[in-house]
Amino acid sequence: MKLNSIGLSEKMSTRLAEDLNVLLANFQQYYQNLRGIHWNIRGKSFFDLHVKFEELYTDANLKVDEIAERVLTLGGVPLHTFEDYMVHSKVPVGKNITQDETAIRLIVDSLKELLILERQILSASDEAADEGTNAMMSDLITEQEKTVWMMKAWLAEGI
Repeated sequence: MKLNSIGLSEKMSTRLAEDLNVLLANFQQYYQNLRGIHWNIRGKSFFDLHVKFEELYTDANLKVDEIAERVLTLGGVPLHTFEDYMVHSKVPVGKNITQDETAIRLIVDSLKELLILERQILSASDEAADEGTNAMMSDLITEQEKTVWMMKAWLAEGI
């Protein structure tokens, strides 16, 4: 087995970089959704949600950069065009969402797709003994599960 400069299998690193690129594309769609609902939210929850959505998109923007840098660390090239993002993204597209409940449901649905991908990557990174990717996925999963719980609480729904 040929190892790369960080001591991981080159073959496994290539696979993980490809998987992370799919996650990157989905995170970019999630980020765009958050920007859109931040800009367009209306109604009595405006002040609270406008601030919350800004918090979420600021965090998502940081996560996008971390994922892209992990792709580079593994020897890959991060996807960086909207065309690539649209081809690889399963996160639903939220367009012209102004209503609070619809916005929150979009976040929950988006995070569900991200969590599915992250768990797949977590499994693959564990198999590859890639602790860097593994730790990143664990952190993302923990944070996003909490966000889903909070959003579902806002909707007055159970997990």
